[in-house]
Amino acid sequence: MNTNETKEIIVTDDLGNEEHFFVVEQTVINGMTYLLVTDSEDDEAEAYILKDTSAAGDEMAVYVEVEDELEREAIAGIFRQMIEDAELR
Repeated sequence: MNTNETKEIIVTDDLGNEEHFFVVEQTVINGMTYLLVTDSEDDEAEAYILKDTSAAGDEMAVYVEVEDELEREAIAGIFRQMIEDAELR
């Protein structure tokens, strides 16, 4: 993902409420797509890791927050490395 360009996504919960997120990084691990997103573009933004749980061929992606602690920490480590590598270039 190009770190100079911010992509905004809208996630709709089960009640129809929309939440706006800004994609910081994206990666695919073992066929699963993960996004590192923030809730704003401010320096004080909260960061979340979302994964795409939609079936192959679905028109729309279905993103859920990664809740499993081991999975979240593993993916967070990968995103940290990606961000560090991007800052070095």
